[in-house]
Parts: sequence; C-alpha cells; structure tokens
Amino acid sequence: MHGYLGRILRVDLTEGRIWDEPLNEDYARRFVGGSGLAARYLYDMADAATDPLGPENPLILMTGPLVGTAMPSAGRLSVCALSPLTRIWGESNTGGFVGPELRFAGYDGVIITGRAEKPVWLSIVRGEARLHDAADLWGLDSYATQERVREKQEDPKARVLCIGPAGERLVKMAAVMNDHGRAAGRTGMGAVMGSKNLKAIALRGDLSVPLADPDGFKETVRAVHAATQEDMAAEALRLAGTASYVDMALMFGDMPIRYYRQGEWEEGGNLSGVLLADQYLNRSMACYRCPIACGRETRAPRYGLEKVDGPEYETLGALGTLVMVSDLEDVIYAGHLCNVYGMDTISVGCTIALACELFERGIITPTNTGGLEIRYGDAATVHRLIEMTARREGFGDLLAEGSAALAEHFGVPDLAVVVNRLEVPMHDPRAFVGLAVTYALSPRGACHMEGDMYGVDTGQGPAVELGIIPGDRLEITEEKGRIAARQQAWRNLYNSIILCQFQNPGVERVLAALNAATGWGWSPEDLLAAGKRIVTLKRVVNMRRGVTRASDRLPTLLLEPLDSGGAAGVVPDLAALLAGAYAEYDWDPQTGAPTEAALQPLGLG
Repeated sequence: MHGYLGRILRVDLTEGRIWDEPLNEDYARRFVGGSGLAARYLYDMADAATDPLGPENPLILMTGPLVGTAMPSAGRLSVCALSPLTRIWGESNTGGFVGPELRFAGYDGVIITGRAEKPVWLSIVRGEARLHDAADLWGLDSYATQERVREKQEDPKARVLCIGPAGERLVKMAAVMNDHGRAAGRTGMGAVMGSKNLKAIALRGDLSVPLADPDGFKETVRAVHAATQEDMAAEALRLAGTASYVDMALMFGDMPIRYYRQGEWEEGGNLSGVLLADQYLNRSMACYRCPIACGRETRAPRYGLEKVDGPEYETLGALGTLVMVSDLEDVIYAGHLCNVYGMDTISVGCTIALACELFERGIITPTNTGGLEIRYGDAATVHRLIEMTARREGFGDLLAEGSAALAEHFGVPDLAVVVNRLEVPMHDPRAFVGLAVTYALSPRGACHMEGDMYGVDTGQGPAVELGIIPGDRLEITEEKGRIAARQQAWRNLYNSIILCQFQNPGVERVLAALNAATGWGWSPEDLLAAGKRIVTLKRVVNMRRGVTRASDRLPTLLLEPLDSGGAAGVVPDLAALLAGAYAEYDWDPQTGAPTEAALQPLGLG
C-alpha cells in the first residue's frame, strides 16, 4: 500500500511474545489511520466487559498515511485504548517526533496486550522489537526515564515514550510522555500503560514512507509551506504559542474562570501569551517538520528552573484562570510538575478547581483533606495537590480518580463539569455555542480537539468545501448543529491522517497530499464521508460500553448563564443543536444510535 509500511507490531506482555502482522488494508482504506484505524482494531478486541485497567484492554499506538512524510505538521501519534477515566473509548494525540520515528522503525502501529509480571520497557529499532527489564526505571520521573532509556539504547537520537510516577500508580489522568514535555495527555492512557507494567517504548529507524505520486506530493508540500507563511493564525502561534489565544479567549468569555462560574477576571490578562514570550520564553520548539513551532521552552527562576516545557493555552487555563492563579511563574511551575509526574494538565487542573469549589461551598472541609485548606488563588496548595495526586498521597488518592469520582464521593455529581466523565477543556460552549455539540457527541468525552468551533467561528481555517462555514458564534439553530457535526467529522479525519490541527492548509491541499501519498483518488466528499464513518464507529464502540442518548448532554454548571463577560446571558439550546447534528450523522434522534444508513459504510456486517 502506498502511504503505509504495511506492518503492525503485536506485543503480548503476559506471554512475553512479539510478532508482526500485516496491516489490514480494508480497515486502513475505511478508517485511514490514527485514532480511526485504532478504533477499528479495538472494536475487534474489546467489548462491554473489558476492564480498562485489565490485561485484555489493548493499548494501541497508531500513525497515519502522512506521518513521517515531508507534509508539514504531520508528525503526530495516536495513543488509544478503553479509558480508565471515562470507561469508554479513549484516545490521545501527541506531537514531537515519536510518530514519525515509529514509521522509520518499520511500523504503521503497535498493539500491546497483556500485563508483564515485572516492569519492562520495549525497544523498536529498525524492524526489530525486544522487551527489556525496567526494574531500574520504575519510579523515575518522565524526564529521567527518557534520558535513561536513551543511554541504554546508546543512541542520543532515540525517541522515547514513557510514563512517570502517576502512570505507575494508575492515576486515572496519567499521560504518556515523550520528547521531553510532550504528552498524549487525555483519557488516562498513561494509567493503561502502567497497568501493563510497561514503563517506556524506545523508537529508532531509517525507513521512508512509500508514496504513490512523489512529484505531486512535493508540489503539494511546497504549496502548504507557502500558505502557512501567509496564515495569520499560524503567525500568532509562531510568535506567542497557543498562549497567543489567551487575550482573545478572555474577551469572548471562552476561557473558563473560577470553575466555569465567573464571566470575566481582569487578572486573567496576566497570563497573556505576549507576557509569557516577553518575560519567560527561552525559545520556540517545533515538532517534526513543523514550520509553525508553537511549542515553548520557558523558565521559572523563582523555582530554580532554567528550562521548562510549556505552558500551552490549556495549561494556562486549567492551572491558571480555573483555579484563580494569575502569576505566570506559578502556572509554569504547576505545568512542569504535571510533566515531571506525567499527568494531563487539563484533567488535573479541573479536578483541583472542583476541589476548590467544593471547599468554598463547605462540602469539603479540612477534615476531608488531612488538614489542607483548598482555596481559589492559592498557588502553593495547587502545587501540593498536584504532587499528592501523582503519588496518590492522602486526599490526592481521591483526586487521582478524576472530577466525576470526586463529585460522586461527596454526593454532588452534578457539580462535576464533565461529559461522559472527561473534564471539559478550556473553551466554554456559552461563548461558542457550536461547542455544545462538540462536547456532547465527542467520542472520548468533552474534547475541544474533536471539533474546534471557536476556530470555525473566528475564521481560522474553515473548510467551506465541506459545508463548514464561519458564522455567528452565538447562533443556536439546527444548521449550526450540522456545521458542528461536520467540523467534528473533519477533525476526526485529521486525527486519523494524522495532521496537527494548527496546520490548516485547506481541504484542497489536504486532499491532494492524501491522494498523492495513497493513490486513492478521493474527492472532498470522500473526506467528509470518512470523517463521519470514523465518528460513527467510535459511537458504536461507546454504545457497546453503555453510552446512550441520555449521555449526550452538557454538565449543569455550563447550562447556567454567566452574569458578565463576552458570554454573559448565553445558554446553549442543546436540543436544537443536537437535532441538526443527529441529522448530519444519520443517527436516530430518539435513541442516539446510528441508523442503517450510517452503519452500512462501516463494514461491520
């Protein structure tokens, strides 16, 4: 197959067995790669009874047909499994260099099952995979682990995925870390890796991806580079990283404040990307073949740190505005702690913010926390709680289960701002109402990377050829629901190709790159159909896990209007928006289940 290496590595940790199997070409043609192809493999391997932390849950690393090619910003990797945090489909997506390096090492993906009797790490080097004893790695933080594994490989250019202490302790929001502070952060994939006693995976190779039309691919790559140089959104990311959005987000009321309950906060401007670049930036960092370089290497001298990875926008929100901490250096350090221990900054920040809210309401007291007073604005306590969570120490043991479990423990489940048990990220659907569909129908639970309607309605790379048209951010109509569903399908395809969502070269160029790589000869309509097919497959996986029409909802606090700020007085009419989305997907509006028309293209029989 052009665009693929044609091999999947299989690892059974229980038996200590490793083997190759051919890539299923039919699966790849229908579900492309990344999280779409991973979902198709997981459908065959997991069911309603599969324990997310059990040996039978497959941990799947999957690339896509553009990964490791010259296509700009196609250097990503999907890490997928059933999620221990949400109990449904789990996927995460990381940048850096590990995705391309897996391809160079000879594989399109890796599927890992079982549980090793003792801690191990896996090396995949030029088509040869081996398991190694990880006794001396267990307990190391994510940075030390990456460095130690490279030393063991005797190759400073080896790329390493690993877990930190949080993954070892099965913290439900543990991340899989790579390339220093890059993370496959959401849905607890680090806990799945830890449950298998798998500490790290080292990658190295020198193969190249076969292309159907190399000359046509080069021409498309040149066009994408040229378009990126003229893209204002890309330039903002280049100058100030994802934190460049902070000021705009605060203006729109999109950046959540005080656990989603406050509409504006003047001190939030202290977290601006401009200030971050001016006061704390060491240098910009790029992923594989990325012309944007949105990554940040910063410093926190007050904490004795001269090199820190990040923070990105989501971290500035989750560990900043959400917990009412406005000092950039405090937030930089909080994000660093999450990287060291290997945890998702979004879920960690949200869970700590919920604890602040419950403490303020008197639902939690120092009796429950071992004497700690958990108050908004207290950066030192935020830092302490991050460490306690990663170590499952005292009250941190409860925080390590996530927001939904925390709220349930204290008898107030409606106060958890989650969808299908995944914490809502740093974009408020009261500011961009199309996000109500994005969150309610996201296959992995609340997720801004499953349909960034804030990007659509601010004109950042709209895919108008697919009917994804910018409009009024507060418009509540069935058509807005349809547009949100199309954007969700488009981004699910992006997560399968795999492309970074900050690279928006347009439908025509994405299509040209995919066709030049694979030779499929697809049309724009085929792109949208593939995206819908991928979303629908994940829906089938989730309904088998217990998701129903009633699960398609927003949390209570997001249905209460804010009294100030750019989203004041707005409450999304989810029923109207979902009516359009269900129609777009061909899902039954009464049951939420895909109809025969939606199921037929899945090839599931």
